[in-house]
Amino acid sequence: MRPFVIDLARRAGALLREGLERPRTIDLKSAFDLVTDMDRTSEALIVAALSERFPDHSIVAEEGGGVERAGLFRWVIDPLDGTNNYAHGFPYFSVSIGLLEGETPILGVVYDPLRDELFAAERGQGSSCNSRPLRVSQVTSLASALVSTGFPYDFGTRDDNNAREFARVQARCQGVRRAGSAALDLAYVAAGRLDAHWEIGLKPWDSAAGALLIAEAGGQLTDWHGAPWRPQSARLAATNGNIHNELLAVLNEE
Repeated sequence: MRPFVIDLARRAGALLREGLERPRTIDLKSAFDLVTDMDRTSEALIVAALSERFPDHSIVAEEGGGVERAGLFRWVIDPLDGTNNYAHGFPYFSVSIGLLEGETPILGVVYDPLRDELFAAERGQGSSCNSRPLRVSQVTSLASALVSTGFPYDFGTRDDNNAREFARVQARCQGVRRAGSAALDLAYVAAGRLDAHWEIGLKPWDSAAGALLIAEAGGQLTDWHGAPWRPQSARLAATNGNIHNELLAVLNEE
């Protein structure tokens, strides 16, 4: 299963890479939430391949191309995580494919087609990037950390939009990055390139694969109150473990 999904992510990534320099068809799902023709092309490729190989598994895909079936196994797919970046030619986006057994991630792949970095994890088998084992960083304080976050598309129309939390964390750490692909941000935490990531409003297809990468690389994931992370969790906090409680304390300050 793992080699099949790795190959599938690489095939979808190749489509995105080849289409990056071509004219793109862009539609709006909401004011700032874009979808391109390449989102749909990548999703169609992934869904068709998974349906053929695993006909009894459910598939949940961001652009609506999935199918519900009975059973415990459910694929969660973001065929192009970082669509806004892609639409503008900003080179930070990824393909994310996760497999859930119930609510437990058991397989996750995140592929960066421009850097040709393939992040993969299987439950109980560790995490890797291009077959090299990954471990989270050893940073022990938020003051020494480089972290990342994201903002919801409806930032301008909701009060609970992560702005206050961003300001608090930015004042306590060495830097906050907002690059625009949560799946890749989470992979970077697993790789030790970032020490933490927090966000609100993520969907299972944004976070399931990256969550497993971090867990298998020795990190920690919860919601903002320290409860175990679930694919439907509205608020995610992912760290190297050493700074987890400190990050949660800052996020929950009044």
